[in-house]
Amino acid sequence: VHLVESGGDLVQPGGSLRLSCVASGIVFSIYAMDWYRQAPGKQRELVASITGVGTTSYVDSVKGRFNISRDNAKNTVYLQMNSLKPEDTAAYFCHVKSLRYPDWGQGTQVTVSS
Repeated sequence: VHLVESGGDLVQPGGSLRLSCVASGIVFSIYAMDWYRQAPGKQRELVASITGVGTTSYVDSVKGRFNISRDNAKNTVYLQMNSLKPEDTAAYFCHVKSLRYPDWGQGTQVTVSS
């Protein structure tokens, strides 16, 4: 599988960003997809997940602020991030929720700072 994340940027606290991840090499619609993040010096953290039919889940720290969605026709998963906080600063990665596909993309950097 090949995963390409985009959409990261420098944004002020309270701002919004929309991340995208395009997946190729898999039958995208049948797999759940995850968004992870990793801040410097910290372990990679699961942020949000979405099943093939659109059921979502979130880590408590982003509930009510982030929204994960997918477009199976475009092989793309999105992460809409609102009310961003400095503690959201991290590299964000998408991942196929399957042991069959351990690959990671290059990630996209989100920096929240004034």
